[in-house]
Amino acid sequence: MQIRDLPYEDPGTPDARSGGRYLLWLFRSQLGGQAKALGWGLLQQLGLAGLPVGSGLAVQAVVDGSGGGLALAGGLIALFGIALTIGDTMLHRVSVTNWITAAARLQQSLSRKTTELGSTLSRRVAAGEIVTVSTGDVEKIGWFVEALSRFVAAALAIVLIAVGLLLYVPSLGLLVAVGVPVLALAVLPLLAPATRRADVQREKAGRATELASDTVAGLRVLRGVGGEELFLGRYRKVSQEVRRAAVRSARMWSLISAVQVLLPGLMLIAVVWCGAHLALDGRITPGELVTVYSAVTLLLVPLQRFEEIAIAYSVSRPSATRAARVLSLVRTDVTAGAGGDAAAVTSPAGDLYDPVSGLIAPSGALTAVVCGDPDAAGRLADRLGGHGVGSATDREDRGSDDDLMGGESARRAGGAFRAGASRAGASGADASRAGASRADADAEAVPSVLLGSTALDEVPLDVARTAVLVQDKDPVLLSGTLAELLDVPSSGTVAARRALAAAQCDDVLDALVRTSMAGEGDRDAMRARITERGRSLSGGQRQRLALARSLVADPEVLVLDEPTSAVDSHTEARIADGVRRLRSGRTTVVFTSSPLVLDRADRVVFVHGGKAVAEGGHRALLDEDARYRAVVTRETEAGSAEPGSAAFGTHVADGMGRRHRADVADVHEADVHEMEESA
Repeated sequence: MQIRDLPYEDPGTPDARSGGRYLLWLFRSQLGGQAKALGWGLLQQLGLAGLPVGSGLAVQAVVDGSGGGLALAGGLIALFGIALTIGDTMLHRVSVTNWITAAARLQQSLSRKTTELGSTLSRRVAAGEIVTVSTGDVEKIGWFVEALSRFVAAALAIVLIAVGLLLYVPSLGLLVAVGVPVLALAVLPLLAPATRRADVQREKAGRATELASDTVAGLRVLRGVGGEELFLGRYRKVSQEVRRAAVRSARMWSLISAVQVLLPGLMLIAVVWCGAHLALDGRITPGELVTVYSAVTLLLVPLQRFEEIAIAYSVSRPSATRAARVLSLVRTDVTAGAGGDAAAVTSPAGDLYDPVSGLIAPSGALTAVVCGDPDAAGRLADRLGGHGVGSATDREDRGSDDDLMGGESARRAGGAFRAGASRAGASGADASRAGASRADADAEAVPSVLLGSTALDEVPLDVARTAVLVQDKDPVLLSGTLAELLDVPSSGTVAARRALAAAQCDDVLDALVRTSMAGEGDRDAMRARITERGRSLSGGQRQRLALARSLVADPEVLVLDEPTSAVDSHTEARIADGVRRLRSGRTTVVFTSSPLVLDRADRVVFVHGGKAVAEGGHRALLDEDARYRAVVTRETEAGSAEPGSAAFGTHVADGMGRRHRADVADVHEADVHEMEESA
């Protein structure tokens, strides 16, 4: 496999049972490249080992006054030098190739797993861990895979040199043959504590990074409650723990390096001392002494490979464990993509039914879902999209960071995309420790959501995603032009302009034209550029563009999680009307607690405690269900109007309007402040 041939047509099915097995699988997956590296490594090491022979023959030829012997020694030195040069050059080339191809195989496997799991990946694995695996861990794993063949070549070269010296000068060769294994194995007792200290350092560094990410994500909340100093103190404490752990780890690796220098030095002194006495006694020639001395000196080079492979394994083992943990995750639908041609599977249609909650979304209707717990609403939205996640898993992953931030804003440290819609994922400081128990929690199966009479878990993944699209509450916009943003897989029946109009994006288009096309003659908004993650836009503008993207896709079932939480009341009402008109005849499920959206829904379902406990019209539920009324109105005390009275609906609408406008004003003010800081 060459770099020019990347990416792989099929990266293969990784052995993700453990980190060690995954490293072994990577090694086996590129045996051809490893064999090349071993061959060029042996050529390099043999060229290096041959130089002492030429040097000894040259010294002996000078002592004997033999011109022919000196010419022969010079020719051998030149020959071994050429072999060393070619071997070293090609070994570097092949090693880099092995490194990059191993990293590419891991990245492709991670990409496939991300595509398979969608946004549930960030629920089951901390977002910070996903980023770590896909960036730093990739390089560390690639380093160990490519270093392994160089280590094997160095080990074989050491054995050949020791055997050669034993045959060439038995008296000194015996000393070298006994001393080399001692040198090679001397650091083994130190590797275990060094690895443990390195693991502790990485764990503490990961906690510090996650704490910093959570603090930045919740900075506005901290400023509002005056908690900056509290979290600054926590970060200082954690960073000092990282520093102390790094010093302890560095001390152990320094000790290993010292042993690698000290013991070979002692052996070299012993060889010189013994060789000098043997030469004085006439038992060996000066040329043989020079040969043995040079060989022992050059042995330090391959011996360094032992230290390198030890460090590489120590660094890559936890990285491989994290990668294996991510790659071992599976969807609850074990049959998805496993059999048959996806194109031959008919896209399911009909009512959308979740047997866990009892939620039913009738085909062709706009169904609004009210859920008092935003996290539970997010999980239910994922399940409706065919991404079933066991409740134990959700509780474990989402509870890991409650002690840090205690709010939704603290969990927005990363994102994962699904079928053109995206979601900011949760990150927690204890996610790395919780990962070991996720495999058991993931085994908790949940019943599949039904679309018509078809279980979404029983159809291939791409078919399920074509039928049901989920847009989560925190969508992420990719950089590029507006036309590229809206160029998503779709039915082709909804034009981009219609979707933008339904999502009330007129002011968004004007803002994009002003900011990205200033000074240009062409004022086509579709060619306007969106900055990275849409940072030049407010939260409400980003939310509306993401909604337009979902509307363009025009799936059979569209699930929207709080699609209007960051817009003002007037815009919210127009969006609700636009979505209702554009999605006429299509199934739409909206998770919201906004009375403006609820009042325009064909049907409202109230979910409490994970179960659908009430359904009907918005106004009827306000009168009949006190729990629904408490969630929608956010009332914590008795209002002035009695339920069921003519004034009650007006009281609720007015109260909600005031609260909603205040919330939106806060959001927009925060967005403006963020843009000013970025500028």
